[in-house]
Amino acid sequence: MEYRNLGRSGLSVSTLCLGTMTFGEADENSFMHKVGCDEDTSFRIMNLALEAGVNFWDTADVYGQDGLSERVIGKWFAETKRRDEVVLATKFRFRMSKGANGTGASRRRIVRCVDDSLRRLQTDRIDLYQIHMQDSDTPEEETLRALDDLVRAGKVLYIGCSNYAAYRLVESVFTSEAKNLERFVSLQAQYSLIVRDLELELVPACVRHGLGILPWSPLGGGFLSGKLERGAPPPPGTRLEKWKERLAAFDTDRNWRTIAAVRAVASELGASPSQVALAWLLHKPGVTSCIFGARTEDQLRDNLKAADLELSSEQLKTLDDASSAPLPYPYAMIRNIQGRW
Repeated sequence: MEYRNLGRSGLSVSTLCLGTMTFGEADENSFMHKVGCDEDTSFRIMNLALEAGVNFWDTADVYGQDGLSERVIGKWFAETKRRDEVVLATKFRFRMSKGANGTGASRRRIVRCVDDSLRRLQTDRIDLYQIHMQDSDTPEEETLRALDDLVRAGKVLYIGCSNYAAYRLVESVFTSEAKNLERFVSLQAQYSLIVRDLELELVPACVRHGLGILPWSPLGGGFLSGKLERGAPPPPGTRLEKWKERLAAFDTDRNWRTIAAVRAVASELGASPSQVALAWLLHKPGVTSCIFGARTEDQLRDNLKAADLELSSEQLKTLDDASSAPLPYPYAMIRNIQGRW
């Protein structure tokens, strides 16, 4: 397993990050209903991941219901006493309770959220605390000052963000520098061979300002696993069988061309499509660690092999070309005039 520093920080994390959104059997009120795994399976996955060198785990208070994923991890920590071996990341922002202040990133909400997560996770600190999405109703300075206070109190060691627009991310970096506040060390964002939008603004911003990129949904919700065929229903039990609207959005000529290229490269390397899709991301500028999920031990073992998969320049070009999309204005104009954007 390779390890990289997270952004400009000295925090060393594995290039594969265990995503734990599937941990615990969520009830019918959760968006994760019937696409998760039970507690015993979750425990085995955590054991195997740590033994394979995956020291970086990501969760969120909203995963499952009533903090289910955090509670499963907390129970594992309590039983195994292996908390110090894990770089633990969690997130806050989305609704966890009723009322006007049951969602968002205000100081009041952050103070409540961090204590709730610490209790569920049965730990005294969170290694990477991330805002799950920018809050347009709360000034960025208010959010940053509250997070800065948590770092000074020792409840949080590093801070990061997720699902930020580029303008808001750069505003955040400048605010931290101008006000001498803790700054984000990472951006968690949707990034894969079929979702490359962040390459326009967010990747250059992260590279310039030293934030590590943490791709979520690197397999496109399972689309890039190679298990789907055009015109055929998804295999039973898969996420895309339940998330029909997402599958419909993925059903494009470009995306089927992309999965064909992934399969071709996988055949050349004797690898699985999932491994190729993950490895492609690990070759991209600014990417520190890919967040992958696993509902079974076999899925985990297959994905782990991506950490050691080397793609040639020709194979990378094949994947880049197949998954490329027309550049919008002004990027196409800039590229046509100066050769790059």
